[in-house]
Amino acid sequence: MPTRPTDPRPLHRIAKLLARAGVASRREVERMIAEGRVAKDGALIDTPATLLVSLTGVTVDGQPVAETPPPRLFLFHKPAGVLTTERDPRGRPTIYDRLPKDLPRLVPVGRLDYNTEGLLLLTNDGGLKRQLELPSTGVERAYRARAFGQVSQPQLEALIEGAEIEGIRYGSIDANIERRTGANLWIEMILTEGKNREVRRVLEHLGLEVNRLIRTRYGPFVLGDLPVGGVGEVKQHDLVAFRQSLDRKAPAPTAISVTASGGGARPPRAAARPRPQGPPAASRPREEGAPATPATPAPATSSRPARPPKRKTGWAKPKPRSGPARPRK
Repeated sequence: MPTRPTDPRPLHRIAKLLARAGVASRREVERMIAEGRVAKDGALIDTPATLLVSLTGVTVDGQPVAETPPPRLFLFHKPAGVLTTERDPRGRPTIYDRLPKDLPRLVPVGRLDYNTEGLLLLTNDGGLKRQLELPSTGVERAYRARAFGQVSQPQLEALIEGAEIEGIRYGSIDANIERRTGANLWIEMILTEGKNREVRRVLEHLGLEVNRLIRTRYGPFVLGDLPVGGVGEVKQHDLVAFRQSLDRKAPAPTAISVTASGGGARPPRAAARPRPQGPPAASRPREEGAPATPATPAPATSSRPARPPKRKTGWAKPKPRSGPARPRK
């Protein structure tokens, strides 16, 4: 589709623009174009390779498409046992099954394995996603790995020069033993690449068996106290400052965390305090040494003196009172 040659804005494929606008994924957009559901100024678009500068005049199913929204970034605490994909043919749970339904259409920045947990970045902007994933930007990823086996600190320090495993070259890794717990040890690893299963393969190459892997940081964005399954949005001024630091090749902002706005495992409710068992407080025996509490006198209901109770058969006779006898009425 021809565009004005004098327009200084860059050209983009329509499939990319519609995906960034949240209409659908690029693959789904290509399918929609093949079905004749996408048009520009009333004319059907027949190829997803059509170049445009904006979505002005573009309609999907006859409805105009809104312009691309501003970039947004979310932090998600991915639990183990969840796939980083939109759908799974085998029916396994995905991250989209755990995300709140009121979020915009988001795509993950990189991936975490099925059994890997921790920080996963989500965004609505394809350009931001690409910028965060490229190794050339040097965005660090930090992991904590629990592994079974024996390894020395010098062996881990040698990874700073990178490693080649089965023909695949892995870049520099800053690895340190954090602590040992019985037959396992915790290792902290910082890298700037995101190759498939990189941390697990490097540690397996050293003879270790990884039994837990947590991503704790991605650039300046940290997992912090975000609960498992929780998601929170990065403030716009923090996101703008981070992107500017990438463009200027300047140090990134300090650690940025978020507060969960939906989902997440809530802490258990405090158990109700058990009520004390036994007789009421008024009838409980007074502890030894405790000061006696004066009894509150009952209000008098009549000015006449109370009569003695009527004696029944078998009762002992009352002892005679000392002092002057009470006159009979």
